[in-house]
Amino acid sequence: MRLLVTGREGQVAQALLALASNEVEVVALGRPVLDITDRASVDRAIAEHRPDVVVNAAAYTAVDKAESEEDAAFAVNGEGAGNVAASAAAAGLPVIHVSTDYVFAGDKAEPYREDDETGPQGAYGRSKLEGERQVAAANPDHAILRTAWVYGPFGANFLKTMLRLSETRDEVRVVADQRGTPTYAPDIAEAIVAVARALRREPDSRALRGVFHMVSGGETTWAGFAEAVFERLAAGGGKTVRVVPITTADYPTPARRPANSRLDTSRFTSAFGHTMPAWTDGVSRCVALLAKTPF
Repeated sequence: MRLLVTGREGQVAQALLALASNEVEVVALGRPVLDITDRASVDRAIAEHRPDVVVNAAAYTAVDKAESEEDAAFAVNGEGAGNVAASAAAAGLPVIHVSTDYVFAGDKAEPYREDDETGPQGAYGRSKLEGERQVAAANPDHAILRTAWVYGPFGANFLKTMLRLSETRDEVRVVADQRGTPTYAPDIAEAIVAVARALRREPDSRALRGVFHMVSGGETTWAGFAEAVFERLAAGGGKTVRVVPITTADYPTPARRPANSRLDTSRFTSAFGHTMPAWTDGVSRCVALLAKTPF
């Protein structure tokens, strides 16, 4: 099976590249070779590489910057996602699109289900929701995977920031009134491969098409996430760092973060028979890996 992945440098794309094997070939392309805001560029990439499944992992992910660059966010996350889906449809291929918890307002008391009302509170969330709409409209053979709090050994992310801070600080202040699920990029990559195989295996199954929530098991706060990182670091002989819980109001940002980023994954697990590992398991693996290399 050959996957064409858009967005070579992103965390998910890098994790997919790391999974490449004799059974799964991964071609990951980013700008300038593949620019998803240019439909012709996507068409050329598909024609050249002849994939079995197209994975759209390219995204504008600067959540705060999107507040002042909404057009740029929509160009990539909205129109760009639509281009990828349309090109895949023209080639008769399924598309897997990576989306986010930011499509919700974050004010629900329980974990969000796929059929809950959306209501993004910022430009980034609005652009990602528009991308979902364009993907669904352009290609009925789609799986839209909403995930959250992505981290891993590649790129910039919360876990790596905490590890860097541990080198110079004994205490870190972290928001404790936002709840969600840290989700390890390599686990996302393995799940995407499972979805791709299922889409190919059952090309006519409507149960495998649509929107799915795909995050690790369990939940925590950003402060709890940080505590888990430092606990794993200390257990491996690293420095002990204290986490001081603060409120969202204590750490203002241009873009509003969802207070509740929890996603109900029961539909995903039922459809694909794939269970994501616990978030704590991913943290342990990631800290163990990064402790051997510079953060």
